[in-house]
Amino acid sequence: MYRDISIHIYGEAQPLEREFLFLYAFSDIVYHKSMNFLHTFEPQPVWLSLGPLTIRWYGLFVVVGILAALGVALFLARRRQINPDHIYDLAVGLVLSGILGARLYEVLLINPGYYGRNPAAIIKIWQGGLAIHGAIVGGLIFLAWFCRRKKISFWQLADLLAVVLPLGQAIGRWGNYFNQELFGWPTDSFIGIYISSANRPWEFKAEKYFHPAFLYESLLNLALFLILFFLYRAKRIRDGWTVALYLVGYSIIRFLMEFVRIDETPAWWGLRLPQWVSLLIVLIVGGSLFFIKTKRQKFN
Repeated sequence: MYRDISIHIYGEAQPLEREFLFLYAFSDIVYHKSMNFLHTFEPQPVWLSLGPLTIRWYGLFVVVGILAALGVALFLARRRQINPDHIYDLAVGLVLSGILGARLYEVLLINPGYYGRNPAAIIKIWQGGLAIHGAIVGGLIFLAWFCRRKKISFWQLADLLAVVLPLGQAIGRWGNYFNQELFGWPTDSFIGIYISSANRPWEFKAEKYFHPAFLYESLLNLALFLILFFLYRAKRIRDGWTVALYLVGYSIIRFLMEFVRIDETPAWWGLRLPQWVSLLIVLIVGGSLFFIKTKRQKFN
């Protein structure tokens, strides 16, 4: 097929036809190569193993996501004349409280049955199982305590952190890929990723390729980060609104992504637990903004 196209390219075709056929041939090659790679590559959870030291891809991407978010937070803090020391002081506490909240959410709400049967697995966070909704709650609690202790504006720091959080999420989602734990329904599309038999749900044991749910969410989180980043830099929204936009934006992303995901989680009336949580967040944030706007109009 490619030989026939190349003959036509350098043969009798007109210049515009040659360009079109070259692009067609190139894209066709890329399509087949990428499909072959995605359909044959089997990611492994371990990146590096040196004796007793084992570095996993999941942990590596989490660390890279944290460092990237920290770097952007420091950049924005200087532009907003926020003391960078506050960001450094916050970093460790936010990471630890976020991990704790994410794990408790996963253990108590998402998979209580599994962890009840396997209590030793609770501490194995390197195997995955960190729920972002729990991380948000844990981080907000620590941030409120920190701001009260330091006597600084909660919304000033919360808005800043709301900008960089989806960047960390976008990077961290790639750790799920190497753990083979965040994928969607079976697919024969070229974008389908290969999932080993051991990691497939029992009802899909005969399938090999699945939608890369981690990739969809990673890209959507990256888009959310860029929107919040430019809005924050432009100083076009009031204090607290960046947090609200993040909460609503991510809730919409997560609500939609749950239609793609097939991992086990509690569900009621056709909606999965994260979807109910996302709806609750949107209602609370939307109701709060409506109340604030109404109150301001009343006093004005």
